[in-house]
Amino acid sequence: MKKIIALVISMMMLLLAVGCGGGEEQSKKDGDKITMGFSQIGAESEWRTANTESVKQAAKDAGIELQFSDAQQKQENQIKAIRSFIAQGVDVIAFVPIVETGWDTVLKEAKDAKIPVIIVDRDLKVEDDSLYVAKIGTNMLTEGQKGFEWLAKYANEKQLKPRDGGDKLNIVVLEGTVGSTAALGRTKGFNDAMAASPDKDKFNILASQTGEFTRQKGQEVMESFLKSYGNKIDILVAQNDDMALGAIQAIEAAGLKPGKDITILSFDGVKGIFQAMIEGKSNCTVECNPLQGELLMETAKKILKGEKVDKVVYVDEGVFDEANAEAMLPTRKY
Repeated sequence: MKKIIALVISMMMLLLAVGCGGGEEQSKKDGDKITMGFSQIGAESEWRTANTESVKQAAKDAGIELQFSDAQQKQENQIKAIRSFIAQGVDVIAFVPIVETGWDTVLKEAKDAKIPVIIVDRDLKVEDDSLYVAKIGTNMLTEGQKGFEWLAKYANEKQLKPRDGGDKLNIVVLEGTVGSTAALGRTKGFNDAMAASPDKDKFNILASQTGEFTRQKGQEVMESFLKSYGNKIDILVAQNDDMALGAIQAIEAAGLKPGKDITILSFDGVKGIFQAMIEGKSNCTVECNPLQGELLMETAKKILKGEKVDKVVYVDEGVFDEANAEAMLPTRKY
């Protein structure tokens, strides 16, 4: 009898264990807790800080555990972070590629580990597009096109004249990080739009140099431009607002009036540039929306549920200038 009772108890315990094990497996399968590894390129600007905060807050709101890594502007740090995420066995990996190339090997490692990858904000170039599931963010090429279209219209409306008495409006360009999607896309979009414009002969790109997307470097390079070209400079195109804000300091230090002596077009749409436009120190910003966190979390959940998602999804963006800056500033979230 004791043997029978012991056997019954053992069988009950086994059934209970199997039942518990099955419950845990179902819970994990249902995705009760998702872990995302996210590699950010750094904190080089107000825009990037807003982008990071958007991702962190959206993860919290969505109940997703975020493993966050700051690459400090180095691709090798991002590759190390992605490999760390793979080793940890996260459910999904998302990252902002600092440059477009050099990702094939590490993304193949993620694919082999059956971890889906989402590209955020910027683009990348890989031989096999199946190495990532989706890309969400902004269309840098379109932003560049919008920038030139605004500039051509503004130059005509204001009847801008070359400061040196010549026949072309001279442009200096503060480019972003060399090889980055933002720099490549905005440069190509702007240049293509200018080449196709009936006003193309009114403009000349005098000089172009990276300001690395930082305010300090933007100021330094603008100082160099002013020393080299002086009154030949009519227009500054800064590929982000932070570089434009640094350049404004350099222009003022040179005894000139930013936004008046030199027309300023920049990109991103941060609060600081809106304030500069209100003060008459800048003229236009083409928005690059950093609030991508909610869309990222929604996309990750769909992927992990096995739902189909679009390969590329862009967030909405606008163009703002000195005419509407004051009205729009209270609505800005970054």
